[in-house]
Amino acid sequence: MRTIPPAAILATAALTLTACGGTGRPAASAPTGKSVILITPNPVGTNSFLQLSVKGAEAAAKEIGASFKLYESKDPTSIAQNLDAAVRAKPTVIVGVSFSFDDLFATVPRQHPDRQFLQVDSCAKEQAANLTCVSFKEHEAAYLAGVEAGLLSESGKLGVVAAIDSPFVHRWIEPFFAGAKSVRPEVTGTPLYVGGSNPFSDPARAKSQAQTLTGQGADIVAAAASAGNQGVFEAVAAAKAKSFGVDVNQCAQSPGNVIDNVLKHVDVAESAAIKDIAAGRAGGVKVYGLKEGGVGVNALGDDLASSGCTVAGSSDVVAKVKQVRDDIVAGRVTVADPLAG
Repeated sequence: MRTIPPAAILATAALTLTACGGTGRPAASAPTGKSVILITPNPVGTNSFLQLSVKGAEAAAKEIGASFKLYESKDPTSIAQNLDAAVRAKPTVIVGVSFSFDDLFATVPRQHPDRQFLQVDSCAKEQAANLTCVSFKEHEAAYLAGVEAGLLSESGKLGVVAAIDSPFVHRWIEPFFAGAKSVRPEVTGTPLYVGGSNPFSDPARAKSQAQTLTGQGADIVAAAASAGNQGVFEAVAAAKAKSFGVDVNQCAQSPGNVIDNVLKHVDVAESAAIKDIAAGRAGGVKVYGLKEGGVGVNALGDDLASSGCTVAGSSDVVAKVKQVRDDIVAGRVTVADPLAG
């Protein structure tokens, strides 16, 4: 999942060379002179999406013999400050994570054509030649999770607790409900949003919304609240309901209560893009869906038995998910993308 809301504001004040909240993790000195700077829109903390982005950038830096630094932002202004500091540092590649960089990356790369930029999980509308973008078809994986939910729900009432009400976040909502309806047309779905001043990292508000949904009869509530997901899991466990996680395998965070996860292999895609840029293959947009192995669910993995996800005990559901995955990859099933309008 993404992090802070968009509308990043380019700071106009004089900026220092020190990144805001920067937690430089320099690798061993890189004789090649190569370096990678990753800028996050929020502190990484327990945010699984941002943890994956750090993992991918660190792995790529190690492979290309580069140093690595992490600049953690707190708000739109500090994102702009961190980006300015990164540009001045002249690294091999500057990585910005999420749609929080859409506005900045529409202008900054053009202002610095001698730098290479990578935007992960989004892409500025006006893409410069020195901006490489990596995006994902999260809606395809969410649809598969919905298939599981439709087959496993007893009440026929589903819910989603999402961080914010935005077109991008809806990629975890409508496709989830659509997947459920594809196997059980009478299913109903209700989304609720965390909102507030910290929507991507507010377990308390996420828990409250999940409690509302279970109180309305939802026996499966998907968590799409990033670092707030633990609150959803707690509410679901107390109500003896079930949930879904996102980005990584979160089944161990609430044993016996998480059916599966809408996975996004951010680290793998990001690492590949950084290595391409370092090798002189920059620019363009690389999109990862089910076909490319960029998204998925644990039900598709070879390690399902040891995943801790409850879907492992439903072989018929797993078989159906694999069939639907094959249909999507083959083009027999098309999953509508809420972001496309």
